[in-house]
Amino acid sequence: MKHKKGVAFYVLLGIAFSIVYIILAAEPLATEYQFIPQWKLDVNAQPTKTASADEKPLYFKLGQTMGYFTESGTLLSVETFPFKAAISERYYAPYNTYGSSIDFFTPDGEKAGTINESGFPLFDKDRIFVFSAGGASFLECDSGGKRKWEYNGTVPITAFDSSLSGCVAGFADGTVRQFSPDGTMIQKFAPGGSDYQVILGAALSSDGSMIALVAGQNRQRFVLMKKYDAQTKIVFHEYIAQSDPRQRLVVFSKDGSVVWYNYKDTLGIVDTKSGKVSHLAIRGQAISLEEAGDLVFVLTKDDTKYTVYAIEKFDTMSASFSFTAQTAFIRADGENLFIGKDSSILRIKITKN
Repeated sequence: MKHKKGVAFYVLLGIAFSIVYIILAAEPLATEYQFIPQWKLDVNAQPTKTASADEKPLYFKLGQTMGYFTESGTLLSVETFPFKAAISERYYAPYNTYGSSIDFFTPDGEKAGTINESGFPLFDKDRIFVFSAGGASFLECDSGGKRKWEYNGTVPITAFDSSLSGCVAGFADGTVRQFSPDGTMIQKFAPGGSDYQVILGAALSSDGSMIALVAGQNRQRFVLMKKYDAQTKIVFHEYIAQSDPRQRLVVFSKDGSVVWYNYKDTLGIVDTKSGKVSHLAIRGQAISLEEAGDLVFVLTKDDTKYTVYAIEKFDTMSASFSFTAQTAFIRADGENLFIGKDSSILRIKITKN
């Protein structure tokens, strides 16, 4: 009798376990990202000047070729340039280093204006900057190419970034200057902390309240600074184990909640509110970073080997792949990742299931 009770107990326990297992198994599995190739575009093909009204032009620059294409794979324009070129979503301009003026154009090929300055233009969305040939001065132009304001210096500019709130410039002597959209110098400071002062990477948050830097040689470090009323304070810093004299990628997220920075074979990630920091191993030097929803894509270069890393916020490495090329780029737009390689562009659709 006692034996039968014991068997009944284990039978009931097994039934209960089965019911619990079925309930738990019925819970949805964790979502995963899928990367689905959509099309491959040859940038040497004959361009089509027309696109649907709801498609915006996306820009590319590969070697000595630049132009615009659409999400659907339409090649809108292609232009080769013998010397140098600048391009963004709004403008493009081929130029040389000895001209006294630079014509620039909209994506449809219409002339937008003329920059009556000599130097190196930089288009950041619809913002237009020109850096002097000496490398110590720069100016900002309006949408027609006329000078809005100018900064004249004597020390070479080694890092630069702009946002809707203005711009920030880092210099070879370790100083940093922040400017408002009208060119007013908001602040000047030197983060220090290294034997040899130089600013190798700089980023300005979209609201202008934070500046992030990679600075110095021999005790190189990353510095995050926040502005509190009239004072700017260092809220996070860390020394980087291996100093490197090359320029470094430093990027704020669109909402300013995260900042990414690169040093030797490493991507540093800092939560700007909590100060939490993480480090991911990457191969080569980071040359581009793009946000796509909850994913961040990083393109690195190690000689002719390029690697694309997909990182799920905050610091989860989701995927990576490498390819060999002479020149490459990445661009994220909506649910799409575009990868340029030498003379082709690949569209990859990002889904989460």
